[in-house]
Amino acid sequence: MQILHISDTHGSHKLLTNLPKADIIIHSDDASFSGSDDEILDFLNWFCDLDYAHKIFVAGNHDDCLYGEQIEGLPDNCHYLCCSGIEFEGLRFWGVPLFMGDILKKGRMEEIMKEIPNDTDVLISHNPPFGILDFDDGMNYGCRILLEAVERVNPFYHFFGHIHAANGVETINKTTFVNSAIMNEKYEFVNKPRLFITDELQNVLIQSLNK
Repeated sequence: MQILHISDTHGSHKLLTNLPKADIIIHSDDASFSGSDDEILDFLNWFCDLDYAHKIFVAGNHDDCLYGEQIEGLPDNCHYLCCSGIEFEGLRFWGVPLFMGDILKKGRMEEIMKEIPNDTDVLISHNPPFGILDFDDGMNYGCRILLEAVERVNPFYHFFGHIHAANGVETINKTTFVNSAIMNEKYEFVNKPRLFITDELQNVLIQSLNK
C-alpha cells in the first residue's frame, strides 16, 4: 500500500510536477492562501485530475470559504473529509478540518475530536497534535485536544501540516506522525512530498481480503 502525502501548498500546487506513483494521495490542506473560492476551485481542478486511485483532502485554516460548506460534483475517487471518514480496501480514514469558526466556538473542538472513531487506521488533520512536529519560534503550536484523541485512537498514521517549520516524521508507539508541509516558514516552496510504502497497512489490507 503506497501513500503520498502533501500539505500547505498555499496556491502553488501546480509547481508539484512529476509526483511519484502511489495508490493514495493525501493533502492535509491549506490548499489556498487567502481562502477564496477561486483558489479552492483551482486546487480542486488540479487535484481531481491527478492520476491516483484515491485522493483525499481536508480543510485548513486558510481555506475559510469551505467552512460549513458541502463540496458537490467530486469524482467518485476524490474525497473531502470534514469530520467524516471513508473506507476502501479494508482501511479506515478519518479527516479533521481546522476552521477558526470551530476554534472560537466553545466546546466545538472537543466535539470534533470525540467523533473520531476508535478503529481509525489513518487520521488526517491540518494541525498537529501538541508536542509532535509542531515547534516553531520557541513554542509548540499543536492541539492538546487532538493529542488526547490520537492517544485514544492510536492509528497507524497521523498525517498533518500547518506548522511549516516542523516538517518531518516521528514514530511514537504504534503511530507514525507525518508533517508534510511543502512550504517553509517563509512560504518558500522547498520541501518534497513524502511517499510511504507500509507493511502495517498492507497487513490490514491482506486481513480484510481474507475475511
